[in-house]
Amino acid sequence: MSYTKVNYEETETSHGMHFLREELGCEDHGVTVVDADPGWEGPEHDHADENHEEVYLLVDGEATVTVDDEEVTMESGDAVRVPPEATRRIENGDVESTFVLTGAPE
Repeated sequence: MSYTKVNYEETETSHGMHFLREELGCEDHGVTVVDADPGWEGPEHDHADENHEEVYLLVDGEATVTVDDEEVTMESGDAVRVPPEATRRIENGDVESTFVLTGAPE
């Protein structure tokens, strides 16, 4: 078979995060779906050691992504690219939100 298929809602979740990299058998590309409850917050982190850039796509809802201490307000349909060395943190708004996060070596 030349493809891998998975439904994220059928995968294990940790704090609303569905990590699909292993489920899909990805070698260099990470994919995570976040079902964020109102007020959900992710940890501040970077990916400098892995040299991975990330893209955060807000599919539905409202949230703020803080990149190197700069707040980026997001609405449904917005996407933000974050370079590996930048710190980043997601703070969900007052409604349920759904993010798709992708990451790969720069």
